[in-house]
Amino acid sequence: MVREAAISHALVGAEARWFGYVELGPGAVSAVHHHGESESGIHVISGHARFWSGLSLEQRHDAEAGDFVWVPPREVHVEANADGEPVRMVVARSTQEAIVVNLAPPEGWSP
Repeated sequence: MVREAAISHALVGAEARWFGYVELGPGAVSAVHHHGESESGIHVISGHARFWSGLSLEQRHDAEAGDFVWVPPREVHVEANADGEPVRMVVARSTQEAIVVNLAPPEGWSP
C-alpha cells in the first residue's frame, strides 16, 4: 500500500486535517484495523475497492471511481483491491497522527 501526504502539519503547517494519496496494488488487502479517534473520508479516483467493516467484518461495501467512503472513529475495517487494476484514492483524516490499531481477524474470517 502506498501512502503519501499532500497536506499535513509537516508539509504545510496544517493543524486539524491530513490529506493524502493512497494506492492499493493488485491483490492488496489491509490488516484488520481501526484508526482510533480519527475519522477518514475517502474518494476513490480509480479502480474497484472493497471494504469490510463491523466487529465481525460482517458488512461489505464496494466503491468505484467517483465514490466516497466515510470511516467513523474506531470503526474496525479492512480495505482491499477487488480487481487487477490499482485502486487510487484521496484520503482526508481528522488527525495529524497516523493512528493505526491492528487487530486479529475474527475467527474464520477471510477476504
